Amino acid sequence: MNNQQEHERGIVLSFIIPVRRDRYLEMLAKPKRRKDITASLAHFKHLDMRHAVQIPPRQQHTADILQLLRLKGAPETCYALSEDSELDGKEMPLSEALKEVVGRGMEPSSHVWLEDSPILKTRTAGGF
Repeated sequence: MNNQQEHERGIVLSFIIPVRRDRYLEMLAKPKRRKDITASLAHFKHLDMRHAVQIPPRQQHTADILQLLRLKGAPETCYALSEDSELDGKEMPLSEALKEVVGRGMEPSSHVWLEDSPILKTRTAGGF
């Protein structure tokens, strides 16, 4: 298993509801099906919300989210699984990744997924 597959397996096992995990692992392994998943991330329906943290609007800024992630034990770097092809599949500094996604208007929500850490989900309007 290569590094990308290991990261994506960790994401699926940490954040996808159990009944969908095998299917997502299978889809991520196929380039064409993987694109279907990344294209649907902003409207994703199979997140295991037991691991989600809602961020109040006043804290939906890069520095605040970075601080929250650090308090939860986030590492210096992260792996991006993204609908944005320029970010997708890359390992990068967590602070840089957050600068790229926070406030970009990725409606209806933006997600930061860290293996073995909470999902941070922000929404600009209309609730969680």
